[in-house]
Amino acid sequence: MALSYSLLAQLFKTHPSWKLLRADNAPLIVAFVDYAFIQPNIRYMSQADLAAKLDDMLYQLRQTGGERLYPKSARAYLDDWAGNENGWLRKYYPDGSDEPHFDLTPATEKVLTWLEGLTNRTFVGTESRLLTIFDLLRQMVLGAETDMQTRIDELEKRKTDIEKQIAAIYRGDIPVLDETALKDRFLQFSTMARELLSDFRAVEHNFRQLDTQVREKIATWEGNKGALLDEIFGDRDMITDSDQGRSFRAFWDFLMSSRSQEEFSGLLEAVCSMDAVRDLTFDSRLRRIHFDWLEAGEHTQRTVAGLSRQLRRYLDSQAWLENRRIIGILDAIFKKAVAVKDRMPTGAFMTIDDPGPKVRLPMERLLYAPPVSVSVNSLIEMSDGSGIATDALFDQVYIDRTKLRSAISQELQTENQVLLRDVIRRHPLEKGLAELVAYLAIAGENRLTIFDETNRDEVAWRDDTGRMRTATVPRIIFNRI
Repeated sequence: MALSYSLLAQLFKTHPSWKLLRADNAPLIVAFVDYAFIQPNIRYMSQADLAAKLDDMLYQLRQTGGERLYPKSARAYLDDWAGNENGWLRKYYPDGSDEPHFDLTPATEKVLTWLEGLTNRTFVGTESRLLTIFDLLRQMVLGAETDMQTRIDELEKRKTDIEKQIAAIYRGDIPVLDETALKDRFLQFSTMARELLSDFRAVEHNFRQLDTQVREKIATWEGNKGALLDEIFGDRDMITDSDQGRSFRAFWDFLMSSRSQEEFSGLLEAVCSMDAVRDLTFDSRLRRIHFDWLEAGEHTQRTVAGLSRQLRRYLDSQAWLENRRIIGILDAIFKKAVAVKDRMPTGAFMTIDDPGPKVRLPMERLLYAPPVSVSVNSLIEMSDGSGIATDALFDQVYIDRTKLRSAISQELQTENQVLLRDVIRRHPLEKGLAELVAYLAIAGENRLTIFDETNRDEVAWRDDTGRMRTATVPRIIFNRI
């Protein structure tokens, strides 16, 4: 995109990132959001907690800069930063909560990324980025090639290179990356890993914009419901089927693979234990960066689920409005019938082309139907209790949740993640469906547990009669702390 004068002038006036860089208290804003959100990698925070953190920072700054420095209260600053004229924070109310929460906007994250690049870096790697560029070009050329022989030739070339490397290793010639190359690649990995978290916020922001557009269309729509739904679903498909939407879906499917997660965890642990990497001053949160990706991706999935719930509420409200309109029409007919009951028209006041259909005039309908009287026998006969089955009172099922949590913890001792279906396969259900419901309740109480609504798992057990039963549940992933 060409950076024309008119475009830059417009961005200078309206873009939140540029407004943040020009703000008088920009150092306070950037330092605080980095301290509150980026460093601990927190996606959102309640107003009370965020205001408490800002109060602490303002107190420390006033101790050194004077009481007149930043005179407003913490909540006033938060409201200013989240206002429509700034847009540096997003203020919203989560489902089931009456307390406002705050989250960063993509515009603020862009400023943080740019300012971080202004700091002096002790090591600037170029080799890894060049290799990444070459690898991307190879993937593009080979992936777009439709000629079968060309692709076979390329694979044969790779096969020959791999065989040469194997032969060299057998001869004792083992090439090893030096410390500089390891540092170069690790810093490149660190940068890309953090950029992925920013990408999640950008994707989530696009879905929220779509949700806002849907709400505006519902509030102002005057046509029929079918046309509105066609347009809404068309907009949603446009986002999910766009390049960004397909890329996010492919990334999420790869990340949700248990085999990919185990491989990534093993590679990351091996890299972080290298001497060359330990010498670097890197964020310890990189060891759990894939869990941060999972949490960020789950927030994006929840945004999409919220859009679906909005459509459902629209359908329910529209059905109620249509029923109310029908009742209003019937009431109007009733009032008109009552108004003319004493002034019956004379002569032929109604004609029809075909006398076949049966015509029922409004005055032929009953205006009131007396309720049918119900005979109630209030006489209670006393019984000796011999015919009452009391087995149901004693045939109760008790689920030991401590035992179920112990089974989950046992599986997580050797794995970073485990699926609910695998836990049940290794610890079969003894109490059937009731025990499965208890597992679901335990998963819902743990904030680290991931519910993947896009995939389904089948759980099987044998009931008291020996018959096999199966249930289909969302894929539930337990994570080790």
